[in-house]
Amino acid sequence: MKDQLEALIFQMYRSNILYSEAVREFKKRFIVTVLEENRGNQCKAARELGMHRNTLSRTMQELRIDVRPLREGAKRPPRSARPVGLERKAVR
Repeated sequence: MKDQLEALIFQMYRSNILYSEAVREFKKRFIVTVLEENRGNQCKAARELGMHRNTLSRTMQELRIDVRPLREGAKRPPRSARPVGLERKAVR
């Protein structure tokens, strides 16, 4: 992995990418990857990244990361779309 990282850094250097741009892109890609693994769950992602959820949220705003596409499909379908046999019985 170290060799791949060194090759990537050399390639970025040769293509005249500024340090600030490289750091920004790395942060963004790293955070998006962790968010994807956690299906957009910011609390779990922040825990894995070793940061507070508020810090992650603020960093996501700075990097313009939209978590909505990562969450799609993670929610339960509405009651009208669920199979009839899976609904809970009302407590009396």
